[in-house]
Amino acid sequence: MREKLVETGYAAGWAVLKLLPEPAVRVLGDRIADVAWRRQGRGVRQLEKNLARVRPDASPAELRELSRAGMRSYLRYWMESFRLPVWNDRKIADRVRVDGTEHLVAALESGRGAIVTLPHMGNWDLAGAWVVRHLGLGFTTVAERLKPESLFDRFVAYREGLGMEVLALTGSDISVIGTLARRLREGKLICLVGDRDLSEAGLPVRFFGETTRMPAGPAALAQRTGAALLPVTLWYDGPVLAGRIHPPVEVPADLDRQTAKSVMTQSMADIWAAGIAEHPQDWHMLQRFWLADLSSTAAREQASDGKATAPASHAEPASHAEPASHAEPASHAEAGDSA
Repeated sequence: MREKLVETGYAAGWAVLKLLPEPAVRVLGDRIADVAWRRQGRGVRQLEKNLARVRPDASPAELRELSRAGMRSYLRYWMESFRLPVWNDRKIADRVRVDGTEHLVAALESGRGAIVTLPHMGNWDLAGAWVVRHLGLGFTTVAERLKPESLFDRFVAYREGLGMEVLALTGSDISVIGTLARRLREGKLICLVGDRDLSEAGLPVRFFGETTRMPAGPAALAQRTGAALLPVTLWYDGPVLAGRIHPPVEVPADLDRQTAKSVMTQSMADIWAAGIAEHPQDWHMLQRFWLADLSSTAAREQASDGKATAPASHAEPASHAEPASHAEPASHAEAGDSA
């Protein structure tokens, strides 16, 4: 029953909100966010706990206001996403401003392929639509399989409608890593959300002074294919979604593969941390994130929550380019290439 209600809610969002005037949708989003914020449910409490790491000097009152802004930003993401399928190219171009596109263009013109990887900031879907419609670049991404299956199908259809190629992380005969590696070796673009490890198999990194895990997949794919690894940060600047494509994180030449992956992943984490510190309200992390919060029991609960409800902080494209069952994707990448 709960899964059916979740699916019905999302279907109603896509069907109804695109018909309303934009000012009404903004007000509605803020009101929903404020109601959730006042109730201080588990997600809001965890958001405040996460923000306390980002702003350790903030008072309780300041953290409460920051979490309110965070919830409004999070609901803005959803309201925009429900309306995005009816936005034309001009509207998308007017609502997005991205610096550093020269790094992406240089990588693709060189034939290397590019891996754009980003945290749960701003509006990933709007940025992706801008890449497709404004830069004229199709790309491939990976999506966590959601329940109910019909809701997962809706999200896949939604993102494919924006011009993305979407690979299911699990439940398919297709080799995800092999397909991603093949796209990169063809000189193409893939995009991955990379700040949250869903598998407990990620690499440990320091993030705002504490340890968490982040997926090794983006760094591993860069190692295996020679593609440019480009961290991205996103944030809201008034009516505009702003973004920055940072210079590529290079593969260290003098380190073994595992150490190099750790160094590269830490470099991405440092770039994201700087962006989040500047715009903490636009980091939509309502789940347990640091290892101090992730006991084994908590990790199982988190995984269960992500499957029972759609928006695991953006119903995200999966942050593993590297499935949990494969600590090293080399064999999958090469098997996929030969298929």
